[in-house]
Amino acid sequence: MVQLTRIYTRGGDKGRTSLGDGTRVDKHHARVEAYGTVDEANAVIGLARLHLEGEAEAMLGRIQNDLFDLGGDLCIPPKEGEAEGQALRVVDSQVERLEREIDALNAELKPLNSFVLPGGSAAAAWLHLARTVVRRAERATTSLAEAEPVNPAAIRYLNRLSDHLFVLARWSNGKGSGDVLWKPGANR
Repeated sequence: MVQLTRIYTRGGDKGRTSLGDGTRVDKHHARVEAYGTVDEANAVIGLARLHLEGEAEAMLGRIQNDLFDLGGDLCIPPKEGEAEGQALRVVDSQVERLEREIDALNAELKPLNSFVLPGGSAAAAWLHLARTVVRRAERATTSLAEAEPVNPAAIRYLNRLSDHLFVLARWSNGKGSGDVLWKPGANR
């Protein structure tokens, strides 16, 4: 378990930070960018949670915990021959849980005939913002994966999470009845 007794260490004062394995890198390193953006997405999801209750709020609580797992995964570069359980890694069962939740939520929604504009309820607006931050985290993570090893389940998780947040946003908009739909060319 993590124990934080000091919040500041001065270790990053010169623009460098430590990864989970102790390796020192620049704060703008692609790996730091990836897990930093995951952290940002987690913060936005925390704001969305303030506007939800019941199972929707519980889903976001599980997702926030998963995002800490994902941040831990990304901050420790995978090593060849790494034993299972040696480092905290996102696993396929976490992705599969998202898929089950997406399917259950989506079953209650009418099919879309247009793109959805971010908005509607406060919860939906925050969920749409979270979705866009998750997409940025996914881009940062796939960019990192071109240069360094990344757990493939981490990328799958981010991809599925943005879908989850989109469906949950629609669900929280009165199961789609409060969606704000795009009207192509409406303001020409």
